[in-house]
Amino acid sequence: MSDAAAELSNLLGPKGWLSGTDTAPYRRDWLDRYGVEPLGVARPADTRQVSDVVRICGAEGIAVVPQGGNTGLCGGAVADRREAVILSLSRMTAIGEPDPDSGAVLVEAGAVLASLHEALEPHGLIFPMHLGAEGSARIGGLIGTNAGGSHAARYGMMQDLVLGLEVILPDGRIWNGLRAVQKDNAGYQLRKLFCGAEGTLGVVTRAVLKLHPAPRQRATALLALDDFRAAVGLGTFLRGEAGEFLSGLEFFSDVGLALALKHLPDLTFPLETRGAAYLLVELASGSARVPLDAILASALEWGMEQGLVTDGALAMSDAQRAHFWRLREEQPEGQRLEGAQLKHDISVPPGRLADFIAEAQAVCAGMAPGIRVNPFGHLGDGNVHYNLSPPEGQAGFDGRESEIGQALAALATAMGGSFAAEHGLGRSKGVLADTCRSAVERDLMALLKDAFDPSAIMNPGILVRVGKERKTFD
Repeated sequence: MSDAAAELSNLLGPKGWLSGTDTAPYRRDWLDRYGVEPLGVARPADTRQVSDVVRICGAEGIAVVPQGGNTGLCGGAVADRREAVILSLSRMTAIGEPDPDSGAVLVEAGAVLASLHEALEPHGLIFPMHLGAEGSARIGGLIGTNAGGSHAARYGMMQDLVLGLEVILPDGRIWNGLRAVQKDNAGYQLRKLFCGAEGTLGVVTRAVLKLHPAPRQRATALLALDDFRAAVGLGTFLRGEAGEFLSGLEFFSDVGLALALKHLPDLTFPLETRGAAYLLVELASGSARVPLDAILASALEWGMEQGLVTDGALAMSDAQRAHFWRLREEQPEGQRLEGAQLKHDISVPPGRLADFIAEAQAVCAGMAPGIRVNPFGHLGDGNVHYNLSPPEGQAGFDGRESEIGQALAALATAMGGSFAAEHGLGRSKGVLADTCRSAVERDLMALLKDAFDPSAIMNPGILVRVGKERKTFD
C-alpha cells in the first residue's frame, strides 16, 4: 500500500476507504465506456474529511475525481489512471429543515434528488429539478454538470437553483459560500463558477438550494402531431397563452415511442391515432383559483383548428398523468433495450428545433443509410437528445460514431446552439469543445482552471487541459 493510500485508510476507516475489488461499483461510467481501477475510493463522512482527502492527494500529486451518483453520460466521474482517488460523496446525504419563508434548504452534496423531493413533500415545497435518473443522481453531481431536466424552461438550470455553496478547493481549503440569498453582488459570482465545472475547480460538499411552493393543481395533456414543425408552432402559442403556468413542454418521436412500447410491456398508447411527433404539455399553479384546465383545453382547441394537433388527451387522474410522463421518460430505456445506440445532447434556439431535427436526419442518413433517429427532449429550452440506433439488423455504426458526432456538433453550432446542452463535456466531448468553441473561449476556461488548480489534480482530462496536466497528456 502506498503512503497516501495508508494515510487515507487511517483517516477514513474501513467504511470510508475502499481499494482493489471493492472499488468495482465506482470504477466504470454509466454507459460502461470509461474508467480504470483507481488507487482507491474515498468515502468521507463530512466536510473536514473531504478537505483532508484533497489535501493528502494534492501533497502526493494524486488526481482527485469527484463522484456523485455516477449517472452521467459523458464519463466525467471516473478515473483515467491508476494514480487517482475517486472521491464519492455517497455518505454525505443530510437534508436540512427547509425554510419556507426564505424558500431555501441546506443539503449535503451526496443527497439523492428523489430523496430531496420526498423530504420536501410534507412542507408543501418543491425543488423543481426532474430528470430520468433522479432516483440515483446526487445533488453534487447535478451541480457539477449544471443539470437541466424537464422543467428548466420555467425554473432554470441547476445554477439558477443554487443560492450558496460550500466547496473544498484543490489545496484543501474550505470556501464557505452558504448564503441563502439570490442577490449577492459582492464580486464575482463564485457559486456559478462551480456549477458545470465537473469537479475541475473544487469539490462541492454542501449547497443551499432554492425552493418553490408545491403546485396545488396541474393540467397535463399528451398530443400527437404530424411533425416537429407543428410542435414548434404549438409551443410558441402555448408560451404566450399559458405564460408562467407552463411548467413542462416535452417532445418525442414515434420512433422512440415504438421502442418504448416494444420493450416495456406495461406501457400502453393512450390515443386513438399515432403521429410522427408528440408533445407532453403540463401547466401548474400554486393557486387553486387559476383555471388551468380551461387554459389548456382552449390552447389545444386552437392547435386542432390550426391543423397542428391531430389527436390528444387530457390526463383525468394522477395515474394517467404519471403514465403520460412515463411515455416520455422511458424513451432512453426503450432505446437502450433495443441494443447499440449513440447518444447526443444538443441544444438550439427553440425556434430552430424542427430545422435541426430535419437537417440532422439528412446528415445521418447520408452517413449511414437506414439509421434510426430518436429525437426527444425539452422543447421549452430547445434541448434535444438526438439519439441514434443502427439500421434494422445491424449491430453497430461501422466505426462512424465520431464522424457522426462531429457532424451533429457542427450543425448545432452553426445554428447558434451547443453540442453539450445539459450533460457536460466529461471525457467524451473534449475534442468537440476544441473544435466547436473559439480559441479565446477555450483559453479563458484554461486560465480559470490554472488559477484554481495549478497542480492539475482536480478531475484531470475533463473540460480543459492546462499546465502540468498538458505536459502529462500531450
